[in-house]
Amino acid sequence: MLSILIQNARVVNEGTITETDVFIRDGFIHKIGNNLSALEAEKVIDAAGKYLLPGLIDDQVHFREPGLTHKAEIYTEARAAVAGGVTSFMEMPNTVPNTVTIDLLEDKYKIASDRSLANYSFFMGATNDNLEELKKVNKEEVCGIKIFMGSSTGNMLVDDETVLENIFSSTDMLIATHCEKDPMVKANEAVYKEKYGEDVPIKFHPLIRSEEACYASSSQAVALAKKHGARLHILHISTAKELELFENKTQLKDKKITAEACIHHLWFSDADYDKKGTLIKWNPAVKTASDRDAIFKAVLDGKIDVIATDHAPHTKEEKNNTYFKAPSGGPLVQHSLQALLEFYHQGKISLETIVEKACHNPATLFRIKDRGYVREGYWADLVLVDLNEEQEVKKENIFYKCGWSPFEGVNFHSKITHTIVSGHIAYQNGKFNESVKGKRLKFFA
Repeated sequence: MLSILIQNARVVNEGTITETDVFIRDGFIHKIGNNLSALEAEKVIDAAGKYLLPGLIDDQVHFREPGLTHKAEIYTEARAAVAGGVTSFMEMPNTVPNTVTIDLLEDKYKIASDRSLANYSFFMGATNDNLEELKKVNKEEVCGIKIFMGSSTGNMLVDDETVLENIFSSTDMLIATHCEKDPMVKANEAVYKEKYGEDVPIKFHPLIRSEEACYASSSQAVALAKKHGARLHILHISTAKELELFENKTQLKDKKITAEACIHHLWFSDADYDKKGTLIKWNPAVKTASDRDAIFKAVLDGKIDVIATDHAPHTKEEKNNTYFKAPSGGPLVQHSLQALLEFYHQGKISLETIVEKACHNPATLFRIKDRGYVREGYWADLVLVDLNEEQEVKKENIFYKCGWSPFEGVNFHSKITHTIVSGHIAYQNGKFNESVKGKRLKFFA
């Protein structure tokens, strides 16, 4: 692996921006300081005028392998992630088959070790009947347990309250939850189906996947976590009402109940359904502008700890369907950092806060070993960005297997120029170097 010297970078790290050099050797950050040119490097990158960030850690993606590879693969989506400055991902268990046994979990790790350009971890999925398998999960090797407390595929909806009690009381793993109260959603669907049949207007999606359904489930999860002292991370918060469940004063390292915001809930609102249609159909739904603004404020004031994507690709043909037939989810991982940097250009968020929420906090929350920060002795997971180079999202520069993006036509005012994964320059100025694969994330017990 090449030794690398990055010179004159504006390093955004731990609440500061400092112009300095970074020397990388054997995959790790060996030295940070000024005038490191005396150190002999096989590769020198002049980063004058550019910003060096820790690589983003996306704690919620769906890369669709195994079983759904007509939509996406670990190989294609990891490449797209790296092109977007995401150096590590944590992938969800609702593949086919569902990742609900140790053997199936390790099968995914094997695929990633052979094919993923980014670093990786995979959640173990909970069901109504796999508690004994959950107890076998090694918390130093696996990022967490995923519970769908809302509708999902296969056997992954966990709706038995006794089972939920048992899971929350019997593991010290981090529990990540999708929170929507399924009976409430089903009742809402019936109302709109009675009125419109199969072709319910997409604008009613946030009323079907309602604020009440989200809050009922999120509050249940929080109550279970408090009762049993469990580590709970609620994914993709979509409503202002849910924010009352979270604290904004506690240090993250001391929090046992945390929350995540996703790019689409920060960017879009229900006003966008008329133009975007089912392309922005997600579960939980994109809701009102006031919900979006409240979520953004919660990111800034500390109630929401992490920003991720919930990257969940489907083919364009699948999305171009009537309401009930069009699947929920969309591809985001290639453009999440550019979207956040666009918020920076708009004066809505600082670079330091972007790094805190998308790099530092996922590492701290999931107790990832030696990643998420620009520190000597840490793995060199880094992304170099030019804040003054524009890039329009077009089909020709989209790397997702599905070939589309909800951001198509957006002209971002920043561009990712280099992505370094575990000390390897995996992406540089539009080109990939796939000679070295990403590594399995490790966690502190």
